[in-house]
Amino acid sequence: MTLQATGKNAKQGVIAVALGDPAGIGAEVTLKSLAALQAKGAAVDVVLVGCRRWLEQTYMDLRDRSGTPLADPAGFPILDRPLQETIDPGQGTAASGAASFAWLSAAADLVLSGQALALTTAPIAKHAWHAAGHLYPGQTERLAELCGREQASMLFTARSPGGSWRLNTLLATTHIPLARVPLALNPALVEHQLDVLLAFCKRFIAHPSLTVAGLNPHAGEGGQLGEEEQDWLIPLLESWRQRHPTVTLRGPLPPDSCWLGAAAAWRGEGQGADGYLALYHDQGLIPVKLLAFDAAVNTTLGLPFLRTSPDHGTGFDIAGSGLARADSMVAALETALELG
Repeated sequence: MTLQATGKNAKQGVIAVALGDPAGIGAEVTLKSLAALQAKGAAVDVVLVGCRRWLEQTYMDLRDRSGTPLADPAGFPILDRPLQETIDPGQGTAASGAASFAWLSAAADLVLSGQALALTTAPIAKHAWHAAGHLYPGQTERLAELCGREQASMLFTARSPGGSWRLNTLLATTHIPLARVPLALNPALVEHQLDVLLAFCKRFIAHPSLTVAGLNPHAGEGGQLGEEEQDWLIPLLESWRQRHPTVTLRGPLPPDSCWLGAAAAWRGEGQGADGYLALYHDQGLIPVKLLAFDAAVNTTLGLPFLRTSPDHGTGFDIAGSGLARADSMVAALETALELG
């Protein structure tokens, strides 16, 4: 498929959208998001990557039962990758996993070939990928492979309700069991992720302030509740701080209070850090989702293009009902346009 040129070149402003697991809410939140952006008067050029027949049928099934308008997929270019069998809403299977894997790969190819500016992905089900034989922890790792990168970084970003502050949380480790986190963490990894977080925050402010969470309760309590902070994390942060004298770096802070400033800033009652580094998945995602569940965007950094995604899952329990909220998908598309 070759997209028509817009503006100065073929990729200017075009967002490739992989529609996620066809048994989930990906099509619904995408069509609702496009309708919401059209209602705002936003000029959004997208190419939808999925099964045309399934997408059109989803639109027909949901348009009368949804309380929120849906965009007609006939108004958008579609890179058609047909389903090989019927998929029932709410039933993630090997077939739905194979489809979402193929759609993600095809959407990434559009961006890598210069036919799109950035990539936005609807949610997939990891168990469905695994059932289909695609043994990846998630979409981030598959995209890193497609781009020839050893690793990519997962950052969650959201504008506060007042729009005056942005919550940015990067995960040092992502989809690994909790027992493996201490083994995966090391000075080189944390230093790399700090560099990635700093570069992202510099998009918005020249001299950012960064906060790093500790690994153990009370950030180790001086070695009484864990040794990682004393053994290598505190020395690493001090060394990094000396190399970046214009950056305010705090940490490692006790994880249970690390995001209190962010909560105040989210309410418009103070100024949180410009960026937070969480050392493992739930440490960072619990405060992000408590504060900004409908507004946060999963942003993949370290690729040759920007990838955004809503911060929720496939919603199998409400798939096909018309009840899915599209706020996070709207934010994902807006972030791709803003930062891509």
